[in-house]
Amino acid sequence: MRSVPPAFPAAAGAGVQEPALDPVVRHLYVHVPFCPSICPYCDFHVLTRRAGQVEAYLAQLEHEAAELASRYEVELDTVYLGGGTPSFLRDAELGALVDSVRRHLGWGRAENTLEVNPGTVSPARAALWRDLGFDRASVGVQSLNDATLKFLGRQHNAAGAREAVGTLIGAGLRVSGDLITAVPGQPLDADIHGLVELGVDHISAYTLTIEPGTEFARRGVTVHEDDERAGFERTEELLTAHGFARYEISNYARPGQESRHNLAYWQGRTYLGLGPGAAGHYPVAQGGAELTSRRTNPHLHGWLTGARGEAEPVGPEDYVTDALFMGLRLRRGVDLTDLSRRSGLNVPERYAGAIAANVQRGLLELDGSQLRATPQGWWLLNRVVTEFLEG
Repeated sequence: MRSVPPAFPAAAGAGVQEPALDPVVRHLYVHVPFCPSICPYCDFHVLTRRAGQVEAYLAQLEHEAAELASRYEVELDTVYLGGGTPSFLRDAELGALVDSVRRHLGWGRAENTLEVNPGTVSPARAALWRDLGFDRASVGVQSLNDATLKFLGRQHNAAGAREAVGTLIGAGLRVSGDLITAVPGQPLDADIHGLVELGVDHISAYTLTIEPGTEFARRGVTVHEDDERAGFERTEELLTAHGFARYEISNYARPGQESRHNLAYWQGRTYLGLGPGAAGHYPVAQGGAELTSRRTNPHLHGWLTGARGEAEPVGPEDYVTDALFMGLRLRRGVDLTDLSRRSGLNVPERYAGAIAANVQRGLLELDGSQLRATPQGWWLLNRVVTEFLEG
């Protein structure tokens, strides 16, 4: 499931003036690395549970939550439990995790999401998750075709996915369904129609990507660019017809049902990363060229010993290219006036060449101070942002 924030691009930078950024952290990502099995396409930090590991994880999570609370001013709007499979935790384990977060960091006032594997859902568990304070479930449906699910190495079948989504909606949770596209032999139209008919209000549609080191890479599985592009375009066509709006490259929602937590990533907000492999983007003292810092925790074994990733200072130019890399994923794009205020750089002036070149190519459009990617620009976004990095 696509839960861990993507890696940031790197750039060199120098400061111009002190920006006015919110010093309060309002978003928390918690990484739960445990899964019942490892999917052949997965390259996240995940592992199957062993005796004593979850207990050690929960004890260290308590320690890290207290540490974060002592270092940052925290007023949470959103909490997101990703993985891994957070719903794979036993009821008492998940309750202990939530209790640690609440005692040290509080709880989200606007949205609290639990990533869910369909095979872990029951009416009693869905009610418990709601009682613990989760109001949104992100469900790893991936497909509603049994042959496709078998190819993807999923343990649930289509009937189980349908039942799980219905149970979660019946428990009063907002439900987002994950869908993987460009899978060989996948009946994409049927998958999309079926997911919509289940009543979800949000769909995350990701192209199957073969990452180095995964089981699919070892098997030599390939995804053809023509299939990627066809799935990319057909998904938008069908979901738009069903009343969903594409508000980010891979995410669609009914009006008002966008993921508030993920919007924080794409809008360049600061957030805490809690747990092994979790990434965080942190506020720092507003002096010199340092705007924020980012850090990714080590994997479980190192994290359990108290190791933390090295903090990487983010200067103004880093901050701008990060914001463009993430913000141009959004349909509404990036407000360059606001980005200039936050970064301390005159963004339209500093990146005038890259902006003009990509507008001329039809990859970006500039409407006043609002810079947006066109549909073709979305498809070539990495190439677009590289020009800003090199500018």
